[in-house]
Amino acid sequence: MEKRVYFRSRTLPYLLLAPQVAVTLVFFFWPAAQALWQSMLEQDVFGMGAEFVWFDNFKVLLDSQEYRQSFHVTAIFSVLVAFFGLAISLLLAVFANRVIRAASTYKTLLIWPYAVAPAVAAVLWVFMFSPGMGILAVGLQRLGIGWNPLLNGQDALTLVIIAAVWKQVSYNFLFFLAGLQAIPRSLIEAAAIDGASPSRRFWNIVFPLLSPTTFFLLVINVIYAFFDTFAIIDAATQGGPGRDTSILVYKVYRDGFLGLDLGSSAAQSVILMGIVIALTVVQFRYIDRKVNY
Repeated sequence: MEKRVYFRSRTLPYLLLAPQVAVTLVFFFWPAAQALWQSMLEQDVFGMGAEFVWFDNFKVLLDSQEYRQSFHVTAIFSVLVAFFGLAISLLLAVFANRVIRAASTYKTLLIWPYAVAPAVAAVLWVFMFSPGMGILAVGLQRLGIGWNPLLNGQDALTLVIIAAVWKQVSYNFLFFLAGLQAIPRSLIEAAAIDGASPSRRFWNIVFPLLSPTTFFLLVINVIYAFFDTFAIIDAATQGGPGRDTSILVYKVYRDGFLGLDLGSSAAQSVILMGIVIALTVVQFRYIDRKVNY
């Protein structure tokens, strides 16, 4: 029989919700409102005064070639990080889900990178791709491939993409592995008896049943690429060389904390927040329709 809980006091439900509502208001809505207000101000570098300029900060940003370049870099970076992060982790989860010897050891080793701090992960890959001393950079040079992320913008962008993907693969791997283990083996065995090839079983049975997990990880990885990769870029390239790895979240930091242009930095944070909200809405509105729950 269905059990229901009735609150005898009318104020008790509101008291139970109050802590979560307070946290949401203080740590999300209030900072968002402050950012929106500051984006319409032109403030003195030393904080001695501010002038209300309406949407002038946004107009200057949209007319800036440097800001448009940051948009371009962020689009490439986020798409590649999300795609390769999901593809590699799904491949690893499929292999780890097989019944093999020492499977638990392999799974444990694949989870370890998630415990590494983003800045440490960036420094690790910087050393391996360092020209003249990095083992990977030296190997590429012996193959006749020139590699120098300190001078070449494409090499630097490739470096931060690899570091960001490597850092996120373990997180994706955990969810994909859990999703694979939740799929009934009887479905796959029945398809194998009917003569379906391994690739056909995967694309027609396994992958559709993984669609809720894939959709969830897609949203998480997009947000990760936009926000949580700040430490990787700061430790690896600091947005350089030039502005070739300066994604939107790092430009907010550089203009606001290093350039002390608080109005422009606040306007950039508002635009960035709007982009992420729009992408999330699009994902839930259109991509979610193709998810089989």
